[in-house]
Order: sequence, then structure tokens, then C-alpha cells
Amino acid sequence: MFVFCINKRKLVYTSLAVALLLCGITIGILAAAYGFHASAQGRRLPIYSVDRPGDDKKIAVTFDAAWENSDTDELIEVLAKHQAKATFFVTGDWVDRCQEDLKKLYDAGHEIGNHSDQHPHVAKINTNDLIADTKACYEKIKQITGEGPSLYRGPYGEYSDSMLTTIEGMGYKVIQWSVDSLDWKKPSLEQMVEKVVSKAQNGSIVLFHTDTVNTPQALDQILTQLTQQGYSFVRVSDLIYHNDYYIDANGVQHPAAQQKAVS
Repeated sequence: MFVFCINKRKLVYTSLAVALLLCGITIGILAAAYGFHASAQGRRLPIYSVDRPGDDKKIAVTFDAAWENSDTDELIEVLAKHQAKATFFVTGDWVDRCQEDLKKLYDAGHEIGNHSDQHPHVAKINTNDLIADTKACYEKIKQITGEGPSLYRGPYGEYSDSMLTTIEGMGYKVIQWSVDSLDWKKPSLEQMVEKVVSKAQNGSIVLFHTDTVNTPQALDQILTQLTQQGYSFVRVSDLIYHNDYYIDANGVQHPAAQQKAVS
């Protein structure tokens, strides 16, 4: 019986090792398929903004949710007032504490992205831990919304070639931002509005955070002013190109046909 137990334990460990190996190989293969999305200089970059057609006038409003949920209802109301859809990048830890809020956001038509499970420094984390952390957040979101996320934003805005290869190999688009509200620094209402409105343009991805001072009030004014300029506000997945694209040295995503036309 003792021999059987030892063999059984070895079998379990061997099976886990094989599963991790196969997972790594699969991610490597999938990442290779994403290779043509590297920047023109060959350095891997996430998507900071999108080169949209001139008459499109679309902006993606995004929120990172890793702290608390004090303003969830207010943000939903402001976005609805302006007929705006946003993308919320949530951590698994936030989901654990704010399950009802996640469901509210999803039911209101907003997009849910993966912001990691435990908010680690993903530029330095080893590959197996990165995969496990990303999967944990994915499962928590899917369990509540019924839909797994396809977008990822690294905690602290961090990324590396290895991290991008792994996350893209898992089927995600990695999203940064081109306009930062800096709401986490607690600027005044006027400062936040002026900063975002002055920098936003067609194809911009704007960064806010949940549970920050002045953000709901500033968002209302920002959306009002940008609407007056002819902009509409869409989910990130409705802004980006999903196939046949390249990312330039500034992190701007372009349709591949544009690169062929230049060359």
C-alpha cells in the first residue's frame, strides 16, 4: 500500500508538470501567432491608443478597479447620462470584495477587463505565477458575469517582452492608455477636467480609477465637453482592431493595410 501511495503521488506531480509544460508550449505557439503585432522597431508594445478613421471620433473611457467601490453607482449613472460605455479593468481581489458591483457594471453594458488577481508587479513575476494569477482573475469574472475577459491591463501599467508574450499567448489584448486623468493623485476637479479634455482625441484611451476623489464629478464634465466636440464613448473592444494590425513605436495601433500602403 505504501508503494502505491508513493507512486500515486509521483503520478500526480508528473501530471501537473506535464500540464504546465503543455500550457507553456501552447502559449508560446499562440504568442508566435501574435508576433506580427510587434512595433515597427521590433519591440513588443501594448496598445496605448488607436488610429481611427478621421470622421470616427471615438474615445474609450477606462477604469482600473483595485481599491474600493464607493462610487460604483455614481459612475454608472454618469456614464448612462452621456450614453457612454466604458471598460473596467478589475482585479480578482476587488471582485472578491465587490461581487455585486461587478454584476452592476456588467449588466449596465460596460466591458470587464482583467487587471490581475492580486495586483503583482507583472514585469518581474515568473511565467507560471503570471499565468496562474491571470487565470484566477479570469475565473472570478466569468463566474459572476458568465463571460471571460479578453482584455488585460497590467498593474501599475507595467509590462515586459516576456509578460506581453505570455498574456497575448493566453488570447488577451494588452491595453495601456494615452490620456491619464491622474485622479489617484487627487487633483482638483478643474485640473482633472482640463487635463483630460485638452489631451483627448480620436482613438484615445483614457485612464480613471474607481474610488477616487472628484472622479465622478470630473467625468460628468469631461463627457459633456467632449460630446460637444462630437466624440462618442465606446468600450475598448469596440475601439481597437482585433486582426491584421500593427503597433508603432508610440504604442498606436494601426490597421495592417496602412503599413502595406506606406511600404
